[in-house]
Amino acid sequence: MSGSLWWCLPHDINLDGVEFKSMASGSHRITNDFIYFRKGCYFGLACFANMPVESELERGARMKSVGILSPSYTLLYRYMHFLENQVRHQLQCPGQYSPLEAFYEDKKAVLPPTGNGLVTACPTWSVTNINRCMHPEMKITHPAGCMSQFIQFFGEHIMVLWKFALLRKRLLIFSPPPVGVVCYRVYCLCCLANVSLPGIGVSVPELRPFFYINIADITALETELSYVACTTEKIFEEKKELYDVYIDNQNVKTHRSYLQPLLRVNAADKEKYRKLTEQRQMLMYSQEVDGDCTSNEEDLFILFFMELNNRIFQTLSEVAGSADPTLTTEHVRAMGLDPQGDRSFLADLLEVYGIDITLVIDNLCCP
Repeated sequence: MSGSLWWCLPHDINLDGVEFKSMASGSHRITNDFIYFRKGCYFGLACFANMPVESELERGARMKSVGILSPSYTLLYRYMHFLENQVRHQLQCPGQYSPLEAFYEDKKAVLPPTGNGLVTACPTWSVTNINRCMHPEMKITHPAGCMSQFIQFFGEHIMVLWKFALLRKRLLIFSPPPVGVVCYRVYCLCCLANVSLPGIGVSVPELRPFFYINIADITALETELSYVACTTEKIFEEKKELYDVYIDNQNVKTHRSYLQPLLRVNAADKEKYRKLTEQRQMLMYSQEVDGDCTSNEEDLFILFFMELNNRIFQTLSEVAGSADPTLTTEHVRAMGLDPQGDRSFLADLLEVYGIDITLVIDNLCCP
């Protein structure tokens, strides 16, 4: 693809605008990239490459992108190497599609003949699933080290992002190209909101990963109640009606006044981040000293936040079902939250999840 769609299989699929999704705005400034995106009820992965050529028609550069669509994004990473090779092949031998045709014939049975219009949310893990058997799947979903980079990039502000994810807000990440690593941040952000307790979150909108978006997605975003996406287009910052939280590299901000108290990292957040860091260090030590390869950092990351979320909702469920459904300072501390600093977060959480509890902290009442 070079500004327009050159070839596709099957021929009868609606790919309107896919050329803009598979080549991020601003990509002409980089030599290669990869990009996850959403097209209707499918997810896509495309690999982009840029090669200098002595051609006035091509303005001195040949840029192409080769991509695939699937009902789920979790298996797309498996084909990254193939797509990287094919985009280089298309740069050197434009129009030779036989390897792509063979790939499609081999894999097409995996795709259902028609989409049902539904978009799968992030995979939900249970504690029993986080084990040795899951590692191959994890590596397919994203490269090893992806979550480690995510933690290092945001530092203790990961706890701020966790709250917004749990509240099912609309989260938009801005970053200039390359966008591949930013697509992984979308995935990691979704993993912060996992809850494995039965019945929790059935009435709240799913936190949908949109991955890369551009101005062609504005209409689709207008009706979304909850999503995580990334973009290279600065114009989105002005379109405040489309998002609740805007993440410009490491700068997390919101124009919604009731969410602004959540931007502050409080004492309980610092303590949770310290525990996460401590667990990571212990894991790295055991891997180095004992040669323990049965657990990895990705499992630790997902489990840490899932157990944190489960503890919060378990406490809230118990209090809601008690004779005196009042949440006290002791309850809040037991959940690992700050009685003062997390007051607005808790009030929002109770409203979003429809939990009928009276929040009483230091004699201040918030129904």
